[in-house]
Amino acid sequence: MSKDVAAPFAGELFLTLATEGRLVLDEASADQIIAGLERTLALIRARLRVKRIWLQKPAGRVEELPDEIAQDVVDAVFADQMAPGQLEQAATELPKYIEAIRRARRPRVGGN
Repeated sequence: MSKDVAAPFAGELFLTLATEGRLVLDEASADQIIAGLERTLALIRARLRVKRIWLQKPAGRVEELPDEIAQDVVDAVFADQMAPGQLEQAATELPKYIEAIRRARRPRVGGN
């Protein structure tokens, strides 16, 4: 039994399926999915920025941070501790998903 954990992302697979026409979505569904993925990507990028800033801070304490920043630091660091490297991987993979959904987007055929 292998100790390797299956990768939770399949950006390349989704791109291939969309390019081959095997992943097809109507405009409304695609637009909704893209919007959700873009919001998620923005959140991930923000957490990565907070994490980088925190890691560059010499032995700081969360209690010393302004309240509006402290919770963001706790969230970013906790997420990274629970799933090390996953934020970075998500930041790399989510743009592939977004592109795949754009390629899979098809206009509605007919009226209504």
